[in-house]
Amino acid sequence: EPFRDAFELNLEAGTHLRRLTSPQPGLPDWTIVAPPPLAQLREHYLAAETDTGVPWNVLAAIHLVETRFGRIQGDSHAGARGPMQFLPSTWEAYGAGDIDDPGDAIAAAARYLVDHGAPEDLAGALWAYNHSDLYVAAVLAHAAAIARHDHYLAVYHQWQVYYRTVDGDVLLEEGYGS
Repeated sequence: EPFRDAFELNLEAGTHLRRLTSPQPGLPDWTIVAPPPLAQLREHYLAAETDTGVPWNVLAAIHLVETRFGRIQGDSHAGARGPMQFLPSTWEAYGAGDIDDPGDAIAAAARYLVDHGAPEDLAGALWAYNHSDLYVAAVLAHAAAIARHDHYLAVYHQWQVYYRTVDGDVLLEEGYGS
């Protein structure tokens, strides 16, 4: 049944992502904004898929996991930035244009994944993107939900940003940090 499948995929992804990060003592130095319109993002994913063969739903799942479709603006603890979270050195090799532009960043992510084995070896390419089996499993679970359930990209686009602290999860609403 569709509901159960989507629920199980989201539970799997969420469990992996929760194991990937530990609670933090304070709140992040981020700004939370509204994401770009879903139609615009879908165009970027489909264009990147056409250019590289990387499935659009995988690119969307990476975007969801990395920055909640661009809601999170700020550098990662490792210094990665932009909607697809590139290290500046990786952007120099794969980027073109503006690291903070969703279309440029999605296209660069697709090029990076192809250079690391996609679309034939998506798991290996995702592992190169983030050296964690938990990350790979989470992205693939979200990508499967998007592929199997037409409305799930829109569902994910509505998701808010929660941040794990030692005192519990905190909702970071639009406007946080600005």
